[in-house]
Amino acid sequence: MTGTGTGGTGAGVRAADEDRVFAALANATRREVLRLLRDEGPQPVQALADHFAMRRPSLSEHLKVLREAGLVTEQRSGRRRIYRLEAAPLAEVQDWLHPYERFWRERLKGLGELLDRMPDDDRP
Repeated sequence: MTGTGTGGTGAGVRAADEDRVFAALANATRREVLRLLRDEGPQPVQALADHFAMRRPSLSEHLKVLREAGLVTEQRSGRRRIYRLEAAPLAEVQDWLHPYERFWRERLKGLGELLDRMPDDDRP
């Protein structure tokens, strides 16, 4: 992931950015906010809040975490705050996960081949 934090340089900043993104994604409410923004496009806070059984200040805290992780941006329009999904950090998560997907795909392929070689047990 790219380093966009403040202070420090190189790998330390990049690791801190990754930690923020993974911490943000660890919460189900924040993942649901991201899904809503992905599926329904940019939305004001109130439209997002209508999907949750929580007070707006609580949702605002979740939005703050998502903003600090770079997963959403906020645009002010008068008194309204419009939130938009920023997918770049998610692409970086996907890049990080790719070697693990490949690892498990190879393991499952090997398991499938082993199961195909085993005799079928047709006994009742």
